[in-house]
Amino acid sequence: MQAMILAAGLGTRLRPLTNYQPKAMVKVGEMPLLEITIRRLIKFGFDDIIVNVHHFAEQILQFLEQKDNFGIKITISDEQDQILETGGGLKKAKPFLKDKPFLLCNTDVITNIDLAKMYESHIENDALATLATRKRATSRYLVFDENEILHGWTNVKTGEIKMSRPSKGILQMRAFSGIHVISPGIFDFMDQEGKFSIIDTYLKASESQLIKSYAHDEDVWIDVGKKESLAAAQKIVDQIL
Repeated sequence: MQAMILAAGLGTRLRPLTNYQPKAMVKVGEMPLLEITIRRLIKFGFDDIIVNVHHFAEQILQFLEQKDNFGIKITISDEQDQILETGGGLKKAKPFLKDKPFLLCNTDVITNIDLAKMYESHIENDALATLATRKRATSRYLVFDENEILHGWTNVKTGEIKMSRPSKGILQMRAFSGIHVISPGIFDFMDQEGKFSIIDTYLKASESQLIKSYAHDEDVWIDVGKKESLAAAQKIVDQIL
């Protein structure tokens, strides 16, 4: 199975740790976030991984060479000229992706979510995209109906709301966990070029396509994009690998 790891970010919330290294190489204990993510993917059967790079890209390339790509196929999507965000980064990596659903994830999330079950759920639902979500406090939420179908997005701090389809039922706001399973048809909805957010693509696609929530409220989930979370993440790394 294929997966893509988003490792191009500047890691501004982790400064000064990211002043001289990419966010993906920040360590939890003795292990870089990138290695934790790769080992998690391998555990669930992903053996063909794409990694996008930008910030201190050479450190990631050297690390993967030292680790002999962890014995699997790893392809680099080079964004050193321009960082492209989630949507643009995925679009640039399209030539490396096969005509099958793939998993997309960040390096700054530590979780024990069962990635194989999430992937299977995506296949069973025949969805265009399946997004891992949780009930947690944040400023930006995805909006789903009672059948866990995407209907919109909102920023509760600014009051901004983007609805992609009408609904007569009860809507619920859920926080995105940074893990996606995506079918190749998503590229039909990517008419933007350069740098753009994949959330905009999801909203456009959800007008006519099935984009589902995969609720994992019972799982451990830690945002390690913040320095204060690194110690908490260290306590569970051994349990999830």
